[in-house]
Amino acid sequence: MVVADAVRAVQARTEVIPEIAVILGTGLGALAEELKAESTIPYPDIPGFPTPTVETHAGRLLFGTLGKRRVAIMQGRFHRYEGYTLQQVAFPVRVLKALGAKTLIVSNVSGGMHPLWATGDLVLISDHINLLGDNPLAEPNVAAEGPRFPDMSAAYDPELRTLARAVALDNKIVLREGVYVAVPGPNLETRAEYR
Repeated sequence: MVVADAVRAVQARTEVIPEIAVILGTGLGALAEELKAESTIPYPDIPGFPTPTVETHAGRLLFGTLGKRRVAIMQGRFHRYEGYTLQQVAFPVRVLKALGAKTLIVSNVSGGMHPLWATGDLVLISDHINLLGDNPLAEPNVAAEGPRFPDMSAAYDPELRTLARAVALDNKIVLREGVYVAVPGPNLETRAEYR
């Protein structure tokens, strides 16, 4: 997988230089309808992009304007439990960065372990714990893509998190805040894991 090949293929289909990249998870594809789309590229047309196997993931990369921002939206993402390596799962993020995106917003649906939270609660991630037993950076380092040992002490931008809290408050949306635990899946948590 070569990032430059994917970037060339995308740039041949769009002139949009995204400042923000959004990866939509299960059930959140409707946000793409808010985008003033200028280009739509099916994942199979992008060298190195995996194909999602989850039926609700459309498998398209959209470019356009959302509000006043130039945005790239991934309609569908990839999972390790679909048989992909973490390097394959992370490849589109590397491509989006190379295309110009400086901010990444990722959404998903996941199980929750907090006993007072309910199904459907919106959770802002403040940190994460990687229990995958693997890391997408465990490969030869490409200095242009970032340092070998990135500082993860502030992986979730404090300014964006403050903005998310303010928007939720202004719109009377209950917003939880928690630590995401990455597990291989695809099974849901056991009773012992919930405790």
